[in-house]
Amino acid sequence: QVQLVESGGGLVQAGGSLRLSCAASGLTFSTYAVGWFRQAPGKEREFVTTITSSGRGTYYANFVKGRFTISRDNSKNTVYLQMNSLKPEDTAVYYCAADQTGAAEIVPRRGSEYDYWGRGTQVTVSS
Repeated sequence: QVQLVESGGGLVQAGGSLRLSCAASGLTFSTYAVGWFRQAPGKEREFVTTITSSGRGTYYANFVKGRFTISRDNSKNTVYLQMNSLKPEDTAVYYCAADQTGAAEIVPRRGSEYDYWGRGTQVTVSS
């Protein structure tokens, strides 16, 4: 069965960095775009970033541009989210999700486009 497992979350001070990982199994990873979403307490889930199946294309929400970087290693079935210059408003549960796009350079941004989801990892940024 398909599994997406996030890791790397934790508590960090404002201005600090974290690297999240999303490890996938049970699917042909190189045919899936992978995105990161987040949900803060009392707020709706929001799109953060996504990467195409090949890794050549990325798309970021405006509020993380210049601070977060998404990358992937298809040989390890893993996507990474490097988060720098973290702010208290980045505090949320971060989820990765996979969308089967094949070889198309598609950057899905709506949660409804994704086929599989992980359970999330908590990121807390203290001021």
